[in-house]
Amino acid sequence: MLFRQLEYLVALSRERHFARAAQACYVSQPALSEALRKLEEELDVPLVRRGRKYEGLTPEGERIVVWAQRILADRDALKDEVDALRGGLAGRIRIGSVPTASGAVAHLTGPFCAAHPLVTVEVSADMQSVDILRQVRNFELDAGVTYLREDLADRPERFHTVPLYQERYVLLLSAADALARRTTATWAQASQLPLCLLSRAMQGRRVLDELFAEAGTEASPRLETDSVAALFAHVRTGQWASIVPHAWLHVFGVPHGMRAVPLVEPAASVPVGLVIAAREPGSVMARALTDIARTTDVATALERIPGDSGR
Repeated sequence: MLFRQLEYLVALSRERHFARAAQACYVSQPALSEALRKLEEELDVPLVRRGRKYEGLTPEGERIVVWAQRILADRDALKDEVDALRGGLAGRIRIGSVPTASGAVAHLTGPFCAAHPLVTVEVSADMQSVDILRQVRNFELDAGVTYLREDLADRPERFHTVPLYQERYVLLLSAADALARRTTATWAQASQLPLCLLSRAMQGRRVLDELFAEAGTEASPRLETDSVAALFAHVRTGQWASIVPHAWLHVFGVPHGMRAVPLVEPAASVPVGLVIAAREPGSVMARALTDIARTTDVATALERIPGDSGR
C-alpha cells in the first residue's frame, strides 16, 4: 500500500492536478485523494494544500516527494536487478535527448537492444537540457543525451557522464546562395542571412548565441522553432538559411538543392554525452546503457561531415 501511496504523491507533484494524477495512475480521483489522506495520517504531516482545487504541496510534501521518487526508483532498480540475475535484463528504459543530439541516440539504442532483447526503449527526443537533468535527478529518466557543459563538470556528486562526440556546426542554405559555393563560411557572414534557428529557451540555441558573440556579432532570426527537422524544412523552401549540428547530416543527408558549409571563425565544437544519476547501486538499465556508450564509437560515426551528394 505504501508504494501505491507514494506513486500517487509523485504523480500529483508531476501533474499538479488531482484528476490528471488519478488518470495517470489509472484510479479514480476519490481513491487517489483518500490514499493521500491516509499517507498524511501515517506520516503525521500535511502533504497537500487543499482548497477548491489543487494548490500545491506543503513544504513537508515537497520534501516527502523527493524521498518518494528515490524509494520508487530503488524499488524499480531492485526489480530490474532481480530480473537481470534471473533471466537477463528486461523491462523499459527511458532516455531523454536534446533535439540536436537525438540522431546520436540511435547509435546507442541499436547495440543496446541487440545486447538486451527483452528491454523496450522509450526515447523523448525534443527535451531541453535543464529538463533532462532534472528528470534524471528525479528518477523520471534513466539516462539523457545532452551537452556536457561546465555546470555538469561541477556536479560529479549528482551525475556521471560518458562523452560521445563533439558537436560541430554547418551553415545550411540554398544551393543558389553565393555562400553555397564556398568551402567554409564565417559566423559573421551567417549572421547576415535570413536565418531560422532553434528557440532561445533551448540549450542548442544558447550555444549558437555564444558562438555568434565570440565572432563579434549576433543572430537575429526571423523564425524560431524547437525542431531541427523544421529547420531543414524551412531551408528547403529556398527562403531561409539555418545553422544545424553536423551530426544531423547523417540523418537527413544534404537534401537536393541545399548545401551544408562548415562554419569557421570560430571553428568551434561542443561536447555531447550520456548523463546518468550518480547513485549506488543505481539503475541497472542506466548501467547497461553506460556500458554500451563506453564501447560504442559514436564519435567516428558522427564527427565526419558527410559528403554533399547534391554537388
